[in-house]
Amino acid sequence: DARVRGWFLLDSYLPTFFLTGAYLLCIWLGNKFMKDRPPFSLRTHLIVYNLGITLLSLYMLIELILATWEGGYNLQCQNLHSAGEADIRVAKVLWWYYFSKLIEFMDTIFFVLRKKNSQITFLHVYHHATMFNIWWCVLNWIPCGQSFFGPTLNSFIHVLMYSYYGLSVIPSMRKYLWWKKYLTQAQLIQFLLTIAHTLSAAVKPCGFPFGCLMFQSSYMATLVILFINFYIKTYQKAPSRTAIKEPPVTTEIKNGFHKDCFAAANGFLNNKKAQ
Repeated sequence: DARVRGWFLLDSYLPTFFLTGAYLLCIWLGNKFMKDRPPFSLRTHLIVYNLGITLLSLYMLIELILATWEGGYNLQCQNLHSAGEADIRVAKVLWWYYFSKLIEFMDTIFFVLRKKNSQITFLHVYHHATMFNIWWCVLNWIPCGQSFFGPTLNSFIHVLMYSYYGLSVIPSMRKYLWWKKYLTQAQLIQFLLTIAHTLSAAVKPCGFPFGCLMFQSSYMATLVILFINFYIKTYQKAPSRTAIKEPPVTTEIKNGFHKDCFAAANGFLNNKKAQ
């Protein structure tokens, strides 16, 4: 798309490719480096980091709502060129959304440094690595129009999630974090709504590229499958006799929340057993 030509990191795929490779390499080398070393606390770093991601997500949420409202975006299907300056405004926000996926690589690095290896799951790494690359493609070919919906929902979810992660670093705040049990449900609803919105443009087209709609739906379906698989293993399995005998303070599943619950999106989760 000529409208994004010259924007930082977009003109060549190589930076995105190599940054993703560096991310995967850091996980591998970081685990080797930390193997015989004590975990870092990083409490101050986590508070600042999660606050920063929360504020960035809030900015993207508000700006996407205002930009699409200004452009008169059609919720059912919106093409790439009919909204004029509002399309440029949406594209600028979506560039920040793409760049935020690079910043969020730090979620995994913090897990490595804190030796939270149980949270570095396939779902976690798959989601982080693929999103950064997929959104490079989105920004280059479909940087506005129908592409706005998923980031709008995801920004809202990230405001809730990263604010929770940041507050959960502070021990005195944990008893007030009542919304944790709803976050897993919100993530799954987000994926399903994004698929429904994407397919709505295929059922009643408006000129948005059909192939992109099919790819996005397929990718979101993989997240739904992986997330449901996690959900079933976490919430549907019967507790073992050993787990029943454990004291409540160390129970990993409580009020519908599990330590791996947000492996796809990341952040800080209190895990006393791991510590």
